[in-house]
Amino acid sequence: MASEQDNEEIFDFPCDFPIKAFGPAVPEFPAKVMALVRAHAPETPDSALVCRTSRAGRYYSVTVTVNAHSRDQLDEIYRALTRCELVIMAL
Repeated sequence: MASEQDNEEIFDFPCDFPIKAFGPAVPEFPAKVMALVRAHAPETPDSALVCRTSRAGRYYSVTVTVNAHSRDQLDEIYRALTRCELVIMAL
């Protein structure tokens, strides 16, 4: 089993790290994802968000690339996203 220090060594912090969230294609979804990410990475610019619509137009795939400073920061972002009622999946 990997230790916390081993996990930190996998990444060379700070680093750019893409976070992806999937949810319904509703107008508020991209902004909600960005707000959740910015709660833990406030310096994330608008240009860090890329939103794609599924082929059938029912879902959004939102990718936000953050400048991550620690594994704990990334864990907090993922926890916030998975608690959100609009987020179907976060990767």
